[in-house]
Amino acid sequence: MSKNRNKDHKKDQRKDLEDGIEDIEEEEEEEIYQVEKITDVRIKNGKKEYFLKWKGYGEQDNTWEPEENLDCPVLIKDFEDKRQKEKEEKESKRKSAASVNGSGEEVPRKKAKKESQKTVEKTPEASRSGDEGKYKGFERGLEPERIIGATESHGELLFLMKWKNSQEADLVKAKEANVRCPQIVIKFYEGRLTWHDSDDDEKGKTS
Repeated sequence: MSKNRNKDHKKDQRKDLEDGIEDIEEEEEEEIYQVEKITDVRIKNGKKEYFLKWKGYGEQDNTWEPEENLDCPVLIKDFEDKRQKEKEEKESKRKSAASVNGSGEEVPRKKAKKESQKTVEKTPEASRSGDEGKYKGFERGLEPERIIGATESHGELLFLMKWKNSQEADLVKAKEANVRCPQIVIKFYEGRLTWHDSDDDEKGKTS
């Protein structure tokens, strides 16, 4: 009689143990990790992966998971929409900054152009008034044709230069003309040299 009771007791213990193991396995199977949010994305080995924050876990437990393993289409869509919006905002700010810089640079260019035009317009008039204005002949960008004459001002030799395709002549510094148009200067000097005949020299000596 006691033997039968021991057998039944052992059977009951074994059954309770098996039931406990099954309950633990069921609990493990029922434990599902839930994605709280997506914080980043990358492409690895040609596949898109998302950096996930798991619900109930700290930041140190975040993991990269392939897109194909995820079952959270809403979170993925929200993350991609937000990412696209931020990208468009950055692009818009970049274009806006470039536009501002472009307009800021355009003003000095216009001013420089106007100042250049003023210089060209004033040069002919300045060439006829004041010694300083008379020295701007080469700055007009004209090609010298010939030297009409020479003069001296404040101890400095000046040439009266005739320009090609221009009716006006300017006084220019001789030093500058020697560098810019040496052949014209030489031709000017040659035209004013007086050559004496050797016979005239002999006559002067005998007389």
